[in-house]
Amino acid sequence: MVDHGTRFGRCIVVDDDEDILLSARLLLRNLFRDVAVFQAPDQAIAAMEQEQPDVILLDANFGRGATDASEGFSWLAEILKRDPQAVVVMITAHAGVQIAVEAMKRGATDFVSKPWSNERLLATVRTAAALRTSREEAVTERRRAAAVTTPVAGGEIPLLGRSPGMARVYSLVERAAPTEANVLILGENGTGKELVARELHRRSRRADQVLVSVDLGAIAENLFESELFGHVKGAFTDARSDRIGRMQAANGGSLFLDEIGNLPLHLQPKLLTALEQRQIVPVGANKPVPIDIRVIAATNCPPEQLADEARFRQDLLFRLNTVEIELPPLRERREDIMLLVDHFLGLYARKYGKPARRIPSDVAAALEAYEWPGNVRALRHAAERAVILADGDDFTAEDFSLSRASQPPRPAAPAPAPTVRDDLNLDRAEKQMVEQALKKHSYNISLAAAELGLTRASLYRRMEKHGL
Repeated sequence: MVDHGTRFGRCIVVDDDEDILLSARLLLRNLFRDVAVFQAPDQAIAAMEQEQPDVILLDANFGRGATDASEGFSWLAEILKRDPQAVVVMITAHAGVQIAVEAMKRGATDFVSKPWSNERLLATVRTAAALRTSREEAVTERRRAAAVTTPVAGGEIPLLGRSPGMARVYSLVERAAPTEANVLILGENGTGKELVARELHRRSRRADQVLVSVDLGAIAENLFESELFGHVKGAFTDARSDRIGRMQAANGGSLFLDEIGNLPLHLQPKLLTALEQRQIVPVGANKPVPIDIRVIAATNCPPEQLADEARFRQDLLFRLNTVEIELPPLRERREDIMLLVDHFLGLYARKYGKPARRIPSDVAAALEAYEWPGNVRALRHAAERAVILADGDDFTAEDFSLSRASQPPRPAAPAPAPTVRDDLNLDRAEKQMVEQALKKHSYNISLAAAELGLTRASLYRRMEKHGL
């Protein structure tokens, strides 16, 4: 009897005898969702291209009077060429040890002779289908491991702060983390949204599973579906092999969608559909893949922009912000500045083998008074620069590049017309242009990157390069 609780996807049966095909279909219909039968092997291979079967039952001999299985072996090679993971059970009316051994050597999974025993055929096919499932799971795990080799940004930095604003953040994290609720993190660039996402995952029931990070601001529109949903070989010109998407890679764990506010309006329905149906369809595939993920999203867009239906779908917003956590900018939690400065100075002193230095009270006051338009990220870069540049027993404001920054702003003057630069050093020119763009847009990375004609990722690399 067939175990009706165990049902696989698709089985393909290839035999030149119509009675054999009918018998196989009736016998296997309770074991598979679909049993497709073909008298011609080329038709079966064409059907493989539409949906990969769990098992293929392949006749060894098609020509009248043929008994050497050469034609079946030829089609077996063609099937395995197209799908190296294919599970093929060969069937023939002319059973023999030599043919069985040769079939296994050539890649067949098992061998059944005609007329078959129903119990024997069912047991063989069930075992073969389970093998296909285990192979796919192994391949998926390897691809999943490859997809998550890049850790979440900022993973080496703890979430620090004793201010009332951070106390509210800690409280929300503590209450939301153990639930399955989707969380939306709001805050300016550099406030530590990715750190909150990591902390939510660490305290969740999925902590022993993977946290996959996707920077939506750095994904080209034409690669959005491939990056999130994956693709199959041949789906487009450069798809030379199957690739698992980030959403499937996060299966069982958490998915961090950074800069969700940068997702173009016309792509938002695709993400919404995947989250609502809890399944994705890789590009070029026709079989949905179920996903089990907890979504944590983040954006630097202010709430009023997210509420604008011309910029962001409200049904997607409702799906994402079951719990909303807003991170305060550093200028609104000045009591945390010296805590962060001490942490980063110690971190970079150890990294670069530099001695510990004191921070005079006037320098501490300057650090606390500074507006920090780049928030914690800017403070971290300033601390690293100070550790590298300082040469006395005490840190100075100049070590943190605060001497000019701390001066009161002057009235805005008309922008001068472009002139020929006297300094033609490319590195210094690039640093100045990046710095100007960041200041012009108040350290909004997306706007500064657009002004410079760069991706967000490219701008981050140049900021690291020049210590900005």
